[in-house]
Formats: sequence, structure tokens, C-alpha cells
Amino acid sequence: MRKARAAAAVTAAFAAGVVVGPLVAAWAQERSGLNETYKLLGLFGEVFERVRADYVEPINDREAIENAINGMLTGLDPHSSYLNARTYRDMQVQTRGEFGGLGIEVTQENGYIKVISPIDDTPAARAGIRAGDVITHLNGTTVQGLTLQEAVEQMRGERGTSIRLTIRREGAERPIELTIVRDVIRPQVVKYRLEGNDIAYIRLSSFNEQTETRLREAMTRMRQQAGGNLRGVVLDLRNNPGGLLDQAVQVADDFLEQGEIVSTRARRPEGAQRWNAKPGDIAQGLPMVVLINAGSASASEIVAGALQDHRRAILLGVKSFGKGSVQTVMPLPENNGAIRLTTARYYTPSGRSIQATGIEPDIEVHANRDQAAAGIPREREADLRRALRREGAVQQPQAAPSLPPLNLPPGLVERVARLPPEGAPAFDPTKPETDHQLQQALQLLRGLAAAQPQSAQRRAAR
Repeated sequence: MRKARAAAAVTAAFAAGVVVGPLVAAWAQERSGLNETYKLLGLFGEVFERVRADYVEPINDREAIENAINGMLTGLDPHSSYLNARTYRDMQVQTRGEFGGLGIEVTQENGYIKVISPIDDTPAARAGIRAGDVITHLNGTTVQGLTLQEAVEQMRGERGTSIRLTIRREGAERPIELTIVRDVIRPQVVKYRLEGNDIAYIRLSSFNEQTETRLREAMTRMRQQAGGNLRGVVLDLRNNPGGLLDQAVQVADDFLEQGEIVSTRARRPEGAQRWNAKPGDIAQGLPMVVLINAGSASASEIVAGALQDHRRAILLGVKSFGKGSVQTVMPLPENNGAIRLTTARYYTPSGRSIQATGIEPDIEVHANRDQAAAGIPREREADLRRALRREGAVQQPQAAPSLPPLNLPPGLVERVARLPPEGAPAFDPTKPETDHQLQQALQLLRGLAAAQPQSAQRRAAR
């Protein structure tokens, strides 16, 4: 009896060891990892104390800590960063549709500040700053050594004050000096007009809290102006650097009757989200062309990708920027600003991740002959340091397999001119006839409208 109880005890202990052993090992491994983390935090504290005690000049403790936080975040990817209290307030104002400064969207590359896009009707746009320009100096002082946030803060300032920018531009033999007077930036996020009384042209310059409301207003007014003669819609997303995800979803929803718009996948499976369209197309089925280029990024690519995947619109232009990540702004306690952290990748309805690849247009049309002939691609997401990989995307040789063909009338695509004619006038934003990509979009839409039965055109116009 005693031997049986002993054997049972040994058996129970062995069984418990089988279960508890891996748990103990996992706990020990986690504990070891935490110990290493605590050691590294101790290292940071040691370095901070050395700097405070021995740096050649007294330091500002808050600035030093904020710089360390920003360094940790910017070391992750090009779009994560720290926002101090003032910058966070500025960002909140900007998303409401008003902010102070020059009016440019920028990123950082090789220590310099690169212009993603000037914002329409701002001091930067009026001064002639272009997407792709590299800002090397501010008021004669190099931007090397500045964080992106520090450079942005220097470019912001009181209305009426000026700043001198030194710019390196592709194709220019020497640096360009521009003095720009700061202003309160209230960008007109939606511009619109009728082209020839039959095509609605809508340009979205960014996605802030007012974008979708202004888009609906624009469509209503142009429909009234056209008096039932609308034959198509051009949605211009060129040089639109993006903005709010919810606004991108709503804009895409405005032109879709049903189906998925976009999905996001985070680090943990439970963080995945999906947005679907609700019935109601503000264009009422009219043919659409979406204009994109290398300055079309983020929220612009969400809209373009959704409309392309559902074959609701034809994409015309050149490949987009390729920013397929989602940033979440997380406020910090005690008025210490916020962190902007990359928390997810987004996917088009067919499952495409365009992170670091961009969206290919259905019809490639270049804005001018010089850029096309040079064969030098504009910088995109994939060229940025520490850009996220296109991880987890649907593997596809060229395009998403679920995309149906364009199904356009025979010969229509062949009539689209990929390049402006020899000797064509330089593009002038005030003269739509010099905008080669727009003119090809208008020709394409009128060709589509001509091929439709008249009854269908009348139904779409109502």
C-alpha cells in the first residue's frame, strides 16, 4: 500500500512537471527579457545623468527627454514621431482645416527636408515650391542635425514674418533661394469647376475634417450648374498627401454603392478593422477618372485603391507614393503632447497592400515630356529610410487577380496620349488647357459618354 502511494506521488509529480515545466521556462524567459529591459532603461538613465553633469553647457531636461523620445519613435519608421504639447495642438488645429506656416507637406530624407507636396493657395505654392524639392537650409542654417519636427517648428511662425529657404531641385544647376512670408493656412481642401459644361472636375488637396462635406457640396452645385448635362467626373488626387482615415473612407463611400472600402491589420488579430460602403453614389453612376501621381499618398491611395478595385473609376496618371500604413495619435497624460505611432497596414478591397509599392494607374499618362524622358523616378515611400516592408500582402505577380478588365470601348484607350505633344506649353495651374493629364481624362470621359446609350446618360445625369 505504501509503495502504491509512493508510486502515485511520483506519477503525479511527473505529470505536474510535464505541465508546469514549459510554463516555468516561459516565465523565466519573460523574466529574463524584463531584466534586460530594466538594464537598458538603467543605461538610458546613466547616459542622461552623464549628459546633465558633464555636457559643456547646461541642458534643458525636458528638451533632452523629448529628443530621446522622438529619436526612439523616428527610429521605427518615417511616420512615427513625438508631438510636444504645442505641436500636438497645432496638429489638432490642422486636422480641423486651419494651421499656421508655409503650407507644405514634408518628410525627412538623408538629413534634409523633402517636400511631398505644396498645399494649394498657400505661401509655399505661390512661391513656386514643388513636390520633390529638397530644403537644405533655413535662414542660411543647414537643416542637417535637425529632427523633422524641429525643422517644421522653424518653418512655422507668426503671420507676416518671413523665412528664407534654400532648395535643391532636380534639374536645377544651382540651389534656389526663396523668401516666403508666413500666413495663416486655411487651405481650400476641395476645388471644383465644370469643364465644358459637361464634366465635373473636383480636386481634393488633403483629407481633413471638412473634406467629405465640401465634396458633397461641390457635386450638388455642379449638378445644378450643368442642368442635367453632366457626362462624367474627374477626381483629382494628384499631390494630395493624405490625412484622416475616416475622411478617406467617407469620400470613397460617396462614389460606391456597396462592398469593402478598406481594411487594416494591426500587430494583433483583434486589431483588424474593415469598412464597407453604404448605398448611395453622389455621382449617380457617371463615368469617373481619378488622377494620381507620385505625390498621391496615404488617404489618397485608400480612395484610389477602393475605386480602382471596384472598377468604379479609371485611374490615370503615374504610380502613387506607396504609403500603406496607418498612424494613430495617442495623447500623453499631464499635457505632455502625444505620440504618432504606426499601428497598422491598410489593404484595398482586393487584398492589396500598397505599402512601399504604390498604386499603378490603369492608364499611364505623364505630366510632361522631360520627366518621362529622363527616366528618373520621383522619390516614393520605398525610398525612405526605415520604410515598412510590404509584409502580409496578397502575393501577386502584377495586379490583384480579382480586378476585372476595364471593359472600355474599342480604340478608346489607344487614343489617350501618354506624353504631351512636342513643343506643348509648360503647365500653368491657372490654365487647365496646359494640364496634359487632365485633358486626357476629359477626352476619355467624353469618349465613354459617347459610347453609352442616351437613356443611360439621362438616368445618370438625374
